Amino acid sequence: MMRSMFSAISGLKSHQAMMDVIGNNIANVNTPGYKTARITFKDVFSQTLRGATGPQEGRGGTNPQQIGLGIAVASIDNLFTNGSSQRTDNPLDLSISGNGFFMVGDNSGRYFTRAGNFGIDTAGNLVNASGYMVLGWPADENENYDTAVEPTSLNLFNKLTLDAQATSNIIMGGNLDAGTPDTDPGNEIPYNVSIYDSLGNEHILTLHFTRTGSNTWDVNVTSTDSSITGGLPTSTIPFTFDANGKLTDTDGIPAEGEDGIMTLPISGITYNNGAAAQNITISFPTNNFTMFAGDTTAKAVDKDGYAAGTLESFTIDQYGRVVGTYDNGGRQLLGVLAIADFANEGGLQKIGDNLYLDTNNSGNPEIGQAGGRGLGVINPGTLEMSNVDLSQEFTNMIIAQRGFQANARIITASDELLQELVNMKR
Repeated sequence: MMRSMFSAISGLKSHQAMMDVIGNNIANVNTPGYKTARITFKDVFSQTLRGATGPQEGRGGTNPQQIGLGIAVASIDNLFTNGSSQRTDNPLDLSISGNGFFMVGDNSGRYFTRAGNFGIDTAGNLVNASGYMVLGWPADENENYDTAVEPTSLNLFNKLTLDAQATSNIIMGGNLDAGTPDTDPGNEIPYNVSIYDSLGNEHILTLHFTRTGSNTWDVNVTSTDSSITGGLPTSTIPFTFDANGKLTDTDGIPAEGEDGIMTLPISGITYNNGAAAQNITISFPTNNFTMFAGDTTAKAVDKDGYAAGTLESFTIDQYGRVVGTYDNGGRQLLGVLAIADFANEGGLQKIGDNLYLDTNNSGNPEIGQAGGRGLGVINPGTLEMSNVDLSQEFTNMIIAQRGFQANARIITASDELLQELVNMKR
């Protein structure tokens, strides 16, 4: 009877632990990135009344006779299945679809989390809700970064101003009106295009398209900008179109190793405002510059260069790249988030604040960029919700409650048996 009471007591304690795990799961049903926990039991040692015997001398073998002495908690496991994504449209809310953890840290160490509700502090540091720095790899001015080095904190204010970039390439496209007369002195078609010097000052160049024959045009460049002191070409280049209105490549200057592009190079534009000398190539792709009857639509379809700009906003893409957008229209890679994965994520240790700590049984983190080496991708503007299944938790609660009640009845029944034994002397 005492054995049954002690077994029942172990059952009470184990089912109380089960209820504690269930209660914590339900409490965290709305915690971002929370992973549900599961408890399992095991029996403890047993008292052997008779050992097993093998068959011998015409008699069969017998099985051991044992009385168990209760149960104990075998494990409390975290189940790292993906939770559903909740759309927030906040660019600083991130979730990981697939394997991996965000990395955060402070002066005491680095930690791991699935909760991507991040923000920015007054110093421009990307932080989580508890103030831990989000770790990654800052990008230099040339947008280079090295994922082989140890991740560090990401500061989004390190590049508040985007340096001016001088224009070096202009790509033209559109149409020249085939109905333009080649004998009219006013047949010249001007087009103004803006460029930027090395200091970010804007200047205007004028392209002049002049019809010289049935299928030929001359193109030259001028400017009335007083700060331009030289370097503009003084001659024109001829354009020839075929009978189908397609521009024919006749300049013999291949662009990027390929024919099919007419080019108008401008070498050594000089300024009186302190800007550096500037080379510009104006390109006319033969498949995108035509001569058909209709309106003249010749224009710059793409060009580089911009004035200095101030950071306005930033975005984080599926590969964890943090890209700043500036008020001059420029974009700059500011850094890349680090993602970590483990050989045994079940071996991670919870330390609160939605954080995990690696242990000897989790293995060392495999750190990389989202989308690479088996790591999941990032869903910006969403949060991973808890993966707690309330229906399962309520079912487990009933099981735990009935298990606790049954063990309590064992203690009550054992007490009554002891009472009967004591009353035998009366």
